[in-house]
Amino acid sequence: MSGIVHIQWMGPHPNTDWRPDNLPVVSVGELALTIKRYIEQGFEVVRVRGEISGCKRPGSGHVYFSLKDSEACLDAVCWRMAASRLAIQATDGLEVIATGRMTTYPDRSRYQLVVERLELAGEGALLRLLEERRRRLGEEGLFDAARKRPLPFLPEVIGVVTSLTGAVIRDILHRLENRFPRRVLVWPVPVQGSEAAARIAAAIDGFDRLAPGLPLSRPDVLIVARGGGSLEDLWAFNEEIVVRAAARCSIPIISAVGHETDTTLIDFAADVRAPTPTAAAEMAVPVRIDLAERLLSLRSRLVNGASRTLEERRGRLLAAIRGLPKPQVLLAMARQRLDDRNERLQRGLDVGIERRRQRLAQSRHRLAPPTNQLAHAATRLAGERRALEAGLRAFLAARRNNLHRAARLLESISYQRVLERGFAIIEDDRGRPLTSAQALRAGMRVVIRLADGTTFALIEGRRATPRRNRSGNGGQGILL
Repeated sequence: MSGIVHIQWMGPHPNTDWRPDNLPVVSVGELALTIKRYIEQGFEVVRVRGEISGCKRPGSGHVYFSLKDSEACLDAVCWRMAASRLAIQATDGLEVIATGRMTTYPDRSRYQLVVERLELAGEGALLRLLEERRRRLGEEGLFDAARKRPLPFLPEVIGVVTSLTGAVIRDILHRLENRFPRRVLVWPVPVQGSEAAARIAAAIDGFDRLAPGLPLSRPDVLIVARGGGSLEDLWAFNEEIVVRAAARCSIPIISAVGHETDTTLIDFAADVRAPTPTAAAEMAVPVRIDLAERLLSLRSRLVNGASRTLEERRGRLLAAIRGLPKPQVLLAMARQRLDDRNERLQRGLDVGIERRRQRLAQSRHRLAPPTNQLAHAATRLAGERRALEAGLRAFLAARRNNLHRAARLLESISYQRVLERGFAIIEDDRGRPLTSAQALRAGMRVVIRLADGTTFALIEGRRATPRRNRSGNGGQGILL
C-alpha cells in the first residue's frame, strides 16, 4: 500500500446523506500499518519511567521486558546493538527511565517501546539497589575480613585490569616507573557500558587461570582500576559478576575505582582498597631509593655491630687469659699427681694379686678329690638303673597280660565266630547291613557275607515267612 489511508470518523455527521456504506474498505494489514506509522510519527522520542518486569534474553541478543507502574503496563524491546551499549543491565524489579521510540507489532496488534537507552530512576534507586546487593553478598561472606590476603612486598609481575584509552593506565605505569619498575601485564577492558561488567570479570578470571612458567607469567598482584565518574559511570564495578570474580580470585587484588570518595562493591571484595589508581601503584611496590637507603643503613649498622661485638669478645678473652695461671704450673701439678696415682695403683695390684693367691690355695685344700665323688655318683646311678629296669619289666608284663585278655574277649564276641556257627550277614550294594526283611525289595542286589567268604544274590518279588526251628525260636534268614 502506498500513501496514507484516511480513517474517517464514525460518529454523527452533519451531512444527513452520510451512510456507512460510503466508507472505503481497507484490509487488516493496511489498517495495522497505518496505525504503526501514526504512532511512530507521533512518539519518535519518549522517556518512560517504570519497573522492569518479565525480562527475557533469547539467543538473538535482543532484550524483551515490560515497564509497569500501578496504572498500566508497556511492552518494551531493546535490539542487540542497543543492548550492548546500555549503561545498566535490565533486571526484574529495577525501576528505570527508558528512552526510545514507540512502535507497534502488527502480528499481535500490540504497541511497544523500542529502547535505545536505559538508566536507573534517580540516584536514590541506585543507592537502594547498591545497598541491597551489598547486604546480600555480605551475608554470603564475600566481604569477610578473614578472607583478605596481604600484598606481596615486592611483586615480580603486576596485572592491571583497566581501559587502555584513559589516563588511568598512564598514571599507574608512570608511578611504578618512578617507585620501582616491575613487569606489568595489562588486560584491556571497557570500564563503562553494558559489556563492561562481563569483560572485567573475564579479565580477573583470565589472570587467575594463568599458570607460572608460561610466556605470560602469572601476576603476583592485580590492580583493578578506573577513573572517577558518576554513580552510573562506576556501576559496572557494582555488578555481582565482578564482585564474585574478585572474591574467588586467588591473586591478591587492589581495587582502585574512582576517586577517594567513591565506593563500589568491588572495594569490599578486594583484598586492599586504594583511594585512586595512583595510590594503588604506590601500594603495589615500595620506593626503590628508600629500599636502597635502608639497605645501606642496615649494612652500616650490621658492620658496626659486628665490630663492636668482636672488640668486646676480644677484651673479655684477654681479661680471661690474664686471670688464668700459666700452663706449665698446671701441667706440673697434674704430672706429679699422675705419678703418685700410678705408684699407688701398682702397689695395690700387687697386694690384691697376693691376697687372691692365698685364698685360692686355702680353697684347694678344703676341696675333696673329684675321683671319690665320681665313684660315688657312678654307684648310685647303677643302683637307680637296676631299679628302673625291674620296674619297666613288671610294667610291660602287666600290660601284655591285659592285652592277651582283651584279645581273647574280642575273639569270643567277634561276629566271625557267629558266622562260623552258620549265620550270615546281608548287606546292600553300599555295604550297609540289612537287619529287617522289610528293607528288601524285588530286584534288589545284595551281598551275603559268610564265614569263609562273600557271595551276591538278587531278591525275588516275594517275601518269605520266617520259620520256627525245632527249639521253638524264630528262624534266621530270608528265603531268596
